[in-house]
Amino acid sequence: MNVPEGLKYSSEHEWIKIDDKIATIGVTDHAQSELGDIVYVEVDTVDEDIIKHEVFGSVEAVKTTSDLFMPISGKVIEFNEKISEDGDDNPALINEDPYGDGWIIKIEIQDMEEIETLLSADEYKNLIG
Repeated sequence: MNVPEGLKYSSEHEWIKIDDKIATIGVTDHAQSELGDIVYVEVDTVDEDIIKHEVFGSVEAVKTTSDLFMPISGKVIEFNEKISEDGDDNPALINEDPYGDGWIIKIEIQDMEEIETLLSADEYKNLIG
């Protein structure tokens, strides 16, 4: 299972890449593997402030639908149009490249101290076994 160093992880299987006060968020390789083939992504929270652990969207796979949980509090500033339901969408990018082109949202971080509550790559590997 691919768990890149340099990212932070939530126990709900989201990864987060921090760049100053902007964070990119997606689902982990483990999560996309458990979900199966992803066919639809819904995020209707752009321009909204979302508190840590609140739902910011959902992912629909062939087998199931799963909520997406905010790993830290922030304002959703961007949704990855490459995986959207409009136009030339490709939600399968989450399966193919979960840590690259398959990212889901970008946020403006509200509380930098919340980053300390996230898991390191090693801690996340221990969580998933």
